[in-house]
Amino acid sequence: MSKKSQPPLAVASLSAEAPPIVSSAHLVSPRSAEMSEFEFGLIVAGNAFHRWIAHCMSAAGLKDLTPLDVLVLHHVTHRARDKRLADICFIMNVEDTHLINYSLKKLQNLGVVASRKNGKEVTYAATDVGRQYVERYREIRESCLINALNADDALNRDIGELARLLRLLSGIYDQAARSAASL
Repeated sequence: MSKKSQPPLAVASLSAEAPPIVSSAHLVSPRSAEMSEFEFGLIVAGNAFHRWIAHCMSAAGLKDLTPLDVLVLHHVTHRARDKRLADICFIMNVEDTHLINYSLKKLQNLGVVASRKNGKEVTYAATDVGRQYVERYREIRESCLINALNADDALNRDIGELARLLRLLSGIYDQAARSAASL
């Protein structure tokens, strides 16, 4: 078989010779073994991503942050607009506001996030120091991740399609969670 006529990796991994690569064989559905493969990939990729962002921020100079702390700092810095706790939770798809609130307090204590009372609302924004850490994070990301990726137009299109698919699947998982919660 020539390279051009070989099946894509996802199809090849489900062929008769190779069973699906999953973390929980007891959950594999005959209707979609691919979903179990996806979930295992998501687990592994999610853990690698979390390890990466914590190490990248540590290299930028902010040590001992959890992955959630790093993501909250990035979101608070996003577009240089003040954010409310509810907005941060909504955008990050986190139901437990206490988790985000704890990260915000931790980031405030480090001096990288500041809060401001606006009437009854409290908003959060990155401080100048916080923005400097985020800029250093960006430089390290460019050097360690983007340069290693060495993406061409085709790979960037694939990554964009994967991002679209992840957003679609997150909606399906959210709907399934609501259904399960009502049982």
